[in-house]
Amino acid sequence: MSKTIRIEKRILEKNDVVAARLRQRFADIVVVNIMSSPGAGKTTLLEETVKRLSGKTTIGVIEGDIATDYDAQRVESAGAGWVVQINTGGVCHLDAGMVEQALDSMPEKLGLLVIENVGNLVCPSGFDLGDDYKVVLASVTEGLDKPKKYPGMYRKSHAMVLNKIDLSPHVNVSPAAFVKEALDVNPALTVFQTSATAGTGLDEWCGWLSALKKPANA
Repeated sequence: MSKTIRIEKRILEKNDVVAARLRQRFADIVVVNIMSSPGAGKTTLLEETVKRLSGKTTIGVIEGDIATDYDAQRVESAGAGWVVQINTGGVCHLDAGMVEQALDSMPEKLGLLVIENVGNLVCPSGFDLGDDYKVVLASVTEGLDKPKKYPGMYRKSHAMVLNKIDLSPHVNVSPAAFVKEALDVNPALTVFQTSATAGTGLDEWCGWLSALKKPANA
């Protein structure tokens, strides 16, 4: 057990060194790291977000997946100004080194960079990617137990987007009850309730994104 802890510490320390370099590179760009379980609706939310914001700011997107570039194709078609796909080949999260390697083609002028992390509620929250804001995307279809089953993800996030609220009657999960569970874990969460397919709540979400500034300690 002690060896495992030391190995994990070394991995995270190496990651943090690279993340510090990324922060320097991102000095003039707001970076948002979106994390969720598979199927919560990250890519659909991102498509609709890009459609609404692409005329207001230049949006870059880093797509993290185990395999394929399907999501990158979708976001690029939606109008993102720069998109790059990272395939981890089985790793359940992005790390700072992967992100750094993906930046070779990044244009100088981006107003917003969104990182769509690999679908997983555990690993992604543990790796600093040089991001300014972490967002957990939840879905009513996941059930009420997820915030307290995976508290690390919720505690480290600045905001929660609760998606697929239009399906609430069909899965017998109250959005208000889900929000309460999440706020029990992290009372400081900024909360948005959305249906990415129906467009519900997207104006509020996009307004929040548009208003984000670099943190004072960035």
